[in-house]
Amino acid sequence: MNGPDSTRLKGREILKTGPHSQSHSSSSSPREMASWNSVPMEILYQLLGWSAIICWALASYPQIILNFWRKSVVGLSFDFVMLNFTKQSSYLIYNASLFFSATVQRQYFEKYGFDQMIPVALSDVFFPSHSILLIFIVSVQIFLFECGDQKVSNSAVAIFAAVWVFAAACFFIALPTHSWLWLVSMFNSIQVLMTVIKYSPQAFLNFTRKSTMGFSIHTVVLDFIGGVATLTQMGVQSIDQGSWVNFFGNIGKPLLASVSIVFDLIFFYQHFVLYRVKASKVSSQRDPESTEALLENSDHLQGIATTN
Repeated sequence: MNGPDSTRLKGREILKTGPHSQSHSSSSSPREMASWNSVPMEILYQLLGWSAIICWALASYPQIILNFWRKSVVGLSFDFVMLNFTKQSSYLIYNASLFFSATVQRQYFEKYGFDQMIPVALSDVFFPSHSILLIFIVSVQIFLFECGDQKVSNSAVAIFAAVWVFAAACFFIALPTHSWLWLVSMFNSIQVLMTVIKYSPQAFLNFTRKSTMGFSIHTVVLDFIGGVATLTQMGVQSIDQGSWVNFFGNIGKPLLASVSIVFDLIFFYQHFVLYRVKASKVSSQRDPESTEALLENSDHLQGIATTN
């Protein structure tokens, strides 16, 4: 741990305020910080966390593969891609700050108590980092592959610009008082809001096209599993600690999972119920040249059969 000295005692980590500590408390007595009460629960927590992250990380690959094989991005909302970049960037700033920064961690303990655990794991830092890389790959596909008449809407551009202007304003507000926990919490709020907004264009595009063709349902399945695993992971931590503070201390994480699950259910309904027949018809259609060639070949074979 950076800054204050720490020792381990009976499964609990003791934080001792050093001579150069910037703690706002006047007490110099040791502070007891939370650790896991059950090793099996800790292992389960880690397994669920990495399971969620792996599912969420893999969720982007079916769409990339589908785009590659079709040599087309028609059916994928470009607004979704742009807004998802803003969401993942905000999520990365929040998670990395709370996981790596001793200053942000200290401010977190001062707000929620030194007997609480930091509600961010390494897997939470890995996920948005990996997602940003894949968003870059999808962006390249958008430039290279057929996109039809699709483009980024003016609304998405306006939202993108407004969010980053707001983030910059928050930085300058936090700077004089070094309110870094408040600042990263603003990024956490941004990512939750962007999670709600980013899915909407894809759901609306499916609605207007009356089809989910071009949008990978495998992405939705993996996203759904990741959301359920995340909520279960946070529940495991709460049970072990006997406290629900981890939900409130990192409210963005359960909200992210919950919003994702809701939209996944919407996509499931669109794909398997509303537009199931439409998707089947569209998938069975061929381009005009292929259809014409097939008919000509059929006529030729019929002529051979007649002569025989």
